[in-house]
Amino acid sequence: MVSWPTARPPVVAIIGGGPAGLMAAEILIAGGVQVNVYDAMPSVGRKFLLAGKGGMNITHSEPYSDFLSRYVAREQNITPLLEAFGPDALRNWVESLGVSTFVGSSGRVFPTDMKAAPLLRAWLHRLRLAGVQFHMRHRWIGWNDDGGLRFTTSDGEQSVIADATILALGGGSWARLGSDGAWVKLLEQRRIPVASLVPSNCGFNVALSTYFQERFAGHYLKSIAIALPDLDDSADKTNTFRKQGEFVISANGVEGSLIYALSARLRDRIASHGSARLHLDLLPDWSPQRVLAEVSHPRGARSWSGHLQSRLGLKGVKVGLLREFASDDFADLARLAIAIKALPITLTSARPIDEAISSAGGVMFEGLDQNLMLKAIPGFFCAGEMLDWEAPTGGYLLTACFASGRKAGSGVLKWLETQLEQ
Repeated sequence: MVSWPTARPPVVAIIGGGPAGLMAAEILIAGGVQVNVYDAMPSVGRKFLLAGKGGMNITHSEPYSDFLSRYVAREQNITPLLEAFGPDALRNWVESLGVSTFVGSSGRVFPTDMKAAPLLRAWLHRLRLAGVQFHMRHRWIGWNDDGGLRFTTSDGEQSVIADATILALGGGSWARLGSDGAWVKLLEQRRIPVASLVPSNCGFNVALSTYFQERFAGHYLKSIAIALPDLDDSADKTNTFRKQGEFVISANGVEGSLIYALSARLRDRIASHGSARLHLDLLPDWSPQRVLAEVSHPRGARSWSGHLQSRLGLKGVKVGLLREFASDDFADLARLAIAIKALPITLTSARPIDEAISSAGGVMFEGLDQNLMLKAIPGFFCAGEMLDWEAPTGGYLLTACFASGRKAGSGVLKWLETQLEQ
């Protein structure tokens, strides 16, 4: 622990009690400063707990270069954060809390018990023992005329003076858990460059018939592949983007892991062209020639549903999709075979940001220094999902949030030291 050559140790305010804010608190309290964490909710880590409800996916075990590539446009900005605290370091840190981890069949890393709550409890216990102070139901509403932090609380408005501040306010999804994006206007008023918040890892709306919605909403599509022909700039379209996985039909369209993995591409295509088209391969392990041969086999007195199930193993929601989007092709066997391998579906819009797993956009790295301090407001740092980056599900979101919190925390300590030298 650092011994500060002052009458009192510096006071640092952290606004936001998610993974980034808590990780910053851990770094700061070890640095000998007084740490106060403020959060608008009754308790911290609420989004973290909900994200782990179906299994706490902490990080991913894939090769490091592949891991970095998941941050796409912001890989260059995220890489320095992960070099200081990457997937392996995160696993070691989790195990330092007494929580063992394992690598699943998909390469994703989970706590052995798959739960987020024991990890959070152990972490908060360690932070409190170290001296971190928590202030719940404190909603940040900006600055007062003296530069103090303004909070609304159950006891009325309060003002706080801190030697440095870390903003870790989250993105714009899951507002009921505290990430409502209300901070955007506050920073824009201070001329901080902020990219608009948009949904990421989200579902999409599709024009579906009432019959199809009522019959198939909630049904999973497994062993399926998606191609995005409209996003291929090559003239011959031979290298069209393609990804295999599974997703689910929702009441409004499509969602689920495979859709989330493509959501950034689909969202941006809709923004630039008004819609996005994807091609579903209902039999990704079958060649087009085999599909055509089986479709062309005499069906006799069998119905189309019986024929497709008998010859190709297609049934349920997959046949329903063919009826919904290629009903005219049943009259032409060659066209039907093509539809089975490349069924065109048009996405009209992304689902609302509050339904998304995460959000893209936020405080732009161009407005931050290498330690994540706002260039326009010295002593103010940003971390977590409120930064302008995005990544797919699979542990990438949490890893970067943890890493950015550590970077901001260490950045505060460096900045405070420079202030003492002046």
